[in-house]
Amino acid sequence: MAYNTIVYEKSEGIGTITLNRPKSMNALSSEVFREMAEVLELISADPDVRVVILTGSEKFFAAGADITEIRNISNATEAHAFLKKARAVFSGLEDSEKPVIAAVSGIALGGGCELILACDIRICADNAIFGQPEIKIGVIPGGGGTQRLPRTIGVTKAKELLYTGDTMDAAEALRVGLVSKVVPVGKVIEEARAIARKVARQPGVALRVTKDVVNTGLDLDIKSALAYEARCFEMLFDTEDQKEGMAAFVEKRKPNFKDR
Repeated sequence: MAYNTIVYEKSEGIGTITLNRPKSMNALSSEVFREMAEVLELISADPDVRVVILTGSEKFFAAGADITEIRNISNATEAHAFLKKARAVFSGLEDSEKPVIAAVSGIALGGGCELILACDIRICADNAIFGQPEIKIGVIPGGGGTQRLPRTIGVTKAKELLYTGDTMDAAEALRVGLVSKVVPVGKVIEEARAIARKVARQPGVALRVTKDVVNTGLDLDIKSALAYEARCFEMLFDTEDQKEGMAAFVEKRKPNFKDR
């Protein structure tokens, strides 16, 4: 299927979504969100896709919301309509049963930064720039920036970025835990695919449960989260993959997982 603002490709069990609005630095418009929502639904229903990579170009991942569109929003009702489309994508990435890897080169600002915050694993090129500069145009992040950013890098650093609109480079992003790895420009997709292939080889049920337990547990008190983890651990002993995985380990052979 052809899209106007993104490119979607599938190989080796990996679905790759590439933001593709070069003339606007991959600014996030209503059309981008609509097409991304369609692709995420397609991926969700495709058993051949086990991992997702979200990326942009070498110079820009995404410059933020499309200001040429949102500057024409005149009231809260219209703002809600735009944001509803955006939030569907951010939630779709976060809630997807399939792990999502953000592969970031260049600028990831505003909504671009919010997109990667909704992903499971984030790696970047050494030219990456991150930030939430919405304060500079009289608004706040609306796609999770005020909530996911503090949960990811800590409240104090997040407030500094949110209050000042300042940016941080790749080295700082690695130091504060926004990304897990920094690689040279031009190598980010290669590295993302290497990680994706490792993830794709894991047993599917345990992989889905792992993502769910982490995400769900973050919203629970520690006692409840540990109890939820224990129930999910126990449940996996009813799966064929658990039995195959442990048998293969004991027999010193490669496991043949069937995702059930």
